[in-house]
Amino acid sequence: MEFEFEFESTLIEWRGPAPFFFLPVPAEMSLEIKELAKTLSYGWGVVPVKALIADTDFKTSLFPREGLFMVPIKEIVRRANQLEVGQQVSVKLVLGGR
Repeated sequence: MEFEFEFESTLIEWRGPAPFFFLPVPAEMSLEIKELAKTLSYGWGVVPVKALIADTDFKTSLFPREGLFMVPIKEIVRRANQLEVGQQVSVKLVLGGR
């Protein structure tokens, strides 16, 4: 069974050894995903998803952080869509569609 979520979020950067970019999932959706993660997660609460931003689709995994789930944005996706930190981004997620 697949579960779809669509939302807008602000692109953030998490600095580490290399810069990483994420879209925080809104709190209410994060709660829904947390319940679904019980059957969809492959460990540590990480949930595999298919994501779509504009015309770019990609596979990634949501991971929990500070009560929300985060959508990692691959560099190739960020560049292809000219996404910048602080920008509002629309994303569609499909959970369970391995």
